[in-house]
Amino acid sequence: MNNLPAASAPECLPPDFLPRAPKLRLPDLTCDCHAHICGPGAVYSYSPNRIYTPPDALLSEYRTMLRTLGVTRAVLVQPSVYASDMTVLLSALKDAGSEFRGVAVVDPAISDDELEQMSIAGVRGVRINIVDVKAGSAAFDFQGLRLLAERIRPLGWHMEFLLHVDTLPDLATTFENFPVDIVFGHLGYTAPGTTTDNKGFRDLLRLLRNGNTWVKLTGPYRISREQLPYPDVVALAHALVNANSDRIVWGTDWPHVMVRGAMPNDGDLCDLLSAWIPNEATREKILCTNPARLYGFD
Repeated sequence: MNNLPAASAPECLPPDFLPRAPKLRLPDLTCDCHAHICGPGAVYSYSPNRIYTPPDALLSEYRTMLRTLGVTRAVLVQPSVYASDMTVLLSALKDAGSEFRGVAVVDPAISDDELEQMSIAGVRGVRINIVDVKAGSAAFDFQGLRLLAERIRPLGWHMEFLLHVDTLPDLATTFENFPVDIVFGHLGYTAPGTTTDNKGFRDLLRLLRNGNTWVKLTGPYRISREQLPYPDVVALAHALVNANSDRIVWGTDWPHVMVRGAMPNDGDLCDLLSAWIPNEATREKILCTNPARLYGFD
């Protein structure tokens, strides 16, 4: 099998496979709401249109990291390197069991029966990635997204977007009255240095307050100009939590593909929650109660 990286798909650094136990004790039933399983590369083919080539980051290694952090539930998100080939994610969900859920990438031509089978397997949402892809390979087809949203609505699924909220004009009005709940990754995935008074970020806060939007506190290294503990992200996290703490979830973003700079240790990333969500009751809601609602855990 040829999975050699192309010039446009450079190899990523591996995650730190020796996670440290965090200083912060996480509550029971904490859920990591954003992680990817990649590989083995010798078995499963990557998309030729990928923009990076990941290291092998296997379910067994991921579960070791979760145990070290004290995390018992998890959501696996389809990485862009597999496009809409769900083989790896569905296999991982089958092996992981009832404490895992998934977010899929689907072809618009997928049948309703296939969607139903994915739901039985533990999938609870569809991911739409319009930024971390090859130039020209994705477009914001809002009419098509609404049609897909109507199809997944009976399943109780949501639609997760990977986009830069600071660059999308009229974010709040665009997603007003969307047919299903929407989820934005990486605190809105703003450009490094974006502040809370940015129009796109203010629109995100407005959507949060209106009640059909969720935001993931993930990937601070993707939006920060600084190194860990990413102090310029704290104000963004506080603004999101204060806007609507009932609609915030958290995730590790393991295995941290396409990190530019030092690879963070997941124990250190976990400890960022002390500054982002200093109130213990609010932290438990974001780590446990909210994910149970969004992803359908018992």
